[in-house]
Amino acid sequence: MDLEQFDALRTPEGSAALDAAARVAGGDPLTAAAALRSAGVPAGLAAAALTQAELRRRAAGKFGPAARGMFLTRAGLEQATRGVVARRRAERLRTAGVATLADLGCGLGADALAAARAGIRVYGVEADPLTAAMAAANAEAAGLADLFTVECGDATAFDVTRVDGVFCDPARRKAGTGRRIFDPNAYSPPWDFVTGLAERVPHTVVKVAPGLDHALIPAGAEAEWVSVDGDLVEAALWCGALAGVPRRATLLREKDGPVSGTSAGAEARAFPLTGSGDAEAPVGRPRRFLYDPDPAVVRAHLVAELAGVLDATLADPSIAYLYGDEARPTPFARCLEITDVLPFSLKRLRALLRERRVGRVEILKRGSALEPEKLRRDLKLAGNEAASLVLTRVAGAPTVLICRPLPA
Repeated sequence: MDLEQFDALRTPEGSAALDAAARVAGGDPLTAAAALRSAGVPAGLAAAALTQAELRRRAAGKFGPAARGMFLTRAGLEQATRGVVARRRAERLRTAGVATLADLGCGLGADALAAARAGIRVYGVEADPLTAAMAAANAEAAGLADLFTVECGDATAFDVTRVDGVFCDPARRKAGTGRRIFDPNAYSPPWDFVTGLAERVPHTVVKVAPGLDHALIPAGAEAEWVSVDGDLVEAALWCGALAGVPRRATLLREKDGPVSGTSAGAEARAFPLTGSGDAEAPVGRPRRFLYDPDPAVVRAHLVAELAGVLDATLADPSIAYLYGDEARPTPFARCLEITDVLPFSLKRLRALLRERRVGRVEILKRGSALEPEKLRRDLKLAGNEAASLVLTRVAGAPTVLICRPLPA
């Protein structure tokens, strides 16, 4: 899509085309396009409207009902923050006293809109003209145009003395191709500019990829990893006055629904785990229960802190499975009961599962080179029972644990 097509979607005819596209989206694209053309919608406008309808349908998982009125690009949607994460970040900024915020590289405006809804005045800067126009349109559609304004320009040229907080989500995809950028120095804005913001603005937050190398975390910053319903979605660096602890893992549970005392519009419970990020958990033998930590805990290097909470140990110092004598309730890990610990042998494992009439297996792995789907085929399962198989190492030796999951 280009600016001319976007402007066409903003006309009354474009709005009608978007409404028509929403009614036929989700099915066969050729059939949907034919339906719009038969209704008198020009081909170019029909294509643009159908693209938006499909993106809005996909965006519902991130933004909920608000997605129905948003304008989106594929790349922008992929990088946009989930609504529940953006709302939590906005509340933390507001609680810290941030009244004016610069969103440098605001994209489609997901974070800026959440901050504006929290009562923060947001100045968005976006280098891409189409994305900037869409962000402004999204602010208007949300009724927040007085709190979130967008300028198209270079984020590095924005006068940050105008605000008391900065949020920056540098572009991590190559313009034009959409391919991921793994070198932070190739981000836009570049990494040295991004990390230098903390020295210029008292409240600075930087959204980064979950795979960020811990060596790149600026001294004194709080590094936070966030998961939603067990899916690791992002990491963020909280700098200056916002830094509270060296490392934080935050687990958000949308499926739990809102809880009393949360702000209006909240859709998740938040479970934080904090620590230094450099502690080491004790190592011992496998015990009766296995804990599979949430990926945010693993990425934040907080497995040792979780081990302390659960009175658990590792069976291999390099593998983030924890073992305990009791099944202690925790939001930070899934718990399975171990029935068997075997040195890995395909022949022996196949025979044991056949003896127990196991026909369905869940396969988890850490520290194993085995391919789960190939193993599943090689096991030649038959039977009515189910089991969980954990492929791992114990004291460096390839091991398989036969388990049964416990209720959450």
